[in-house]
Amino acid sequence: MPFAIYVLGIAVFTQGTSEFMLSGLIPELARDMHVSVPAAGLLTSAFAVGMIVGAPLMAVVSIRWQRRRALLIFLIAFMVVHVVGALTTSFTLLFISRIAGALANAGFLAVALSAAMSMVPSNMKGRATAVLLGGVTVACVLGVPGGALVGELWGWRAAFWAVAVISAPAVVAIMFTAPADPDTTFVPNTARELASLRQRPLQLTLVLGALINGATFCSFTYLAPTLTDITGFDSRWVPLLLGVFGLGSFIGVTIGGRLADTYPFQLLVAGATALLLGWIVFALSAAHPVTALTMLFVQGALSFAVGSTLISRVLYAADAAPTLGGSFATAAFNVGAALGPGLGGVAIGIGFGYRAPLWTSAALVALAIVIAAAATSSFKKLACGPDSALV
Repeated sequence: MPFAIYVLGIAVFTQGTSEFMLSGLIPELARDMHVSVPAAGLLTSAFAVGMIVGAPLMAVVSIRWQRRRALLIFLIAFMVVHVVGALTTSFTLLFISRIAGALANAGFLAVALSAAMSMVPSNMKGRATAVLLGGVTVACVLGVPGGALVGELWGWRAAFWAVAVISAPAVVAIMFTAPADPDTTFVPNTARELASLRQRPLQLTLVLGALINGATFCSFTYLAPTLTDITGFDSRWVPLLLGVFGLGSFIGVTIGGRLADTYPFQLLVAGATALLLGWIVFALSAAHPVTALTMLFVQGALSFAVGSTLISRVLYAADAAPTLGGSFATAAFNVGAALGPGLGGVAIGIGFGYRAPLWTSAALVALAIVIAAAATSSFKKLACGPDSALV
């Protein structure tokens, strides 16, 4: 695997940390900015919406840029908006900076996926995808608890400064390792790439990816109250418990990346089935600490193994759209990240308690399985191998 792909993974880690770290900073941020907690929570929603809109938008804007130039512009912009966020006393400006940061993050990830695919053989897209998404899982293991710790010790602004600082080495590394130019035999064309994205198997993959990721973040978002109110863990253990989920995610995305290129159909069928059963078991046994701890690890591993495989299938199926394919995969990933927590919150709000997100996750995975079964022909085309996905 080229070293440059690992550099891109490090940058994705810093951006993933920024996306998720607010979960532990909202109360203090709300007090400091003199806004309500729900209003401060909109910063998370703003980032998710910015990612969804920004992925295809930034990919179109940068479609003719040199890849190295695009990566540097997006990453430097990401750093700058975090400096603005750390310095501002205006909640409105902070809100705008979160949207701008999401746009930069979305553009970077879309270009990074495209660049990574160009650096590996055509049959290794799953492993390359796993390296990039490994940055997200490491953010769950280290970045999110670390951001919460930094915020607790030195205030929420320090967490924003930390994201800007740890992004700097990635900027330097990208300057020397990232590919400067796309393949000279391929001239980017927005209309042509958009037309190629109308394939039914690819569209099915995007829907399935959004549902699986929605299930993942539905439960992940509410793990803290679930583990304290239902399982009975002390709140001081929550960062470590979230790290267990993140550790499972990292192992899942690593193993999944090695299998996604050779056994994608088997991985998706077995993984999705196990994922559904896992959420049901977690929901039924959430009051038992040992079982809950085990399911944290197992569900983290299964969620990211299946999710990363679906993203790699998007990149296989979008072979004729090497620039925009990654952006649509990024958008689908973040549609799930926004949809899942919203549905989980509704379920909690109408009185089903903190087991509700686990049941909601099970329902989202079940829906994905039903859709895949109903579109058997398209599902087999997307899942049976690199060549069959290109239709």
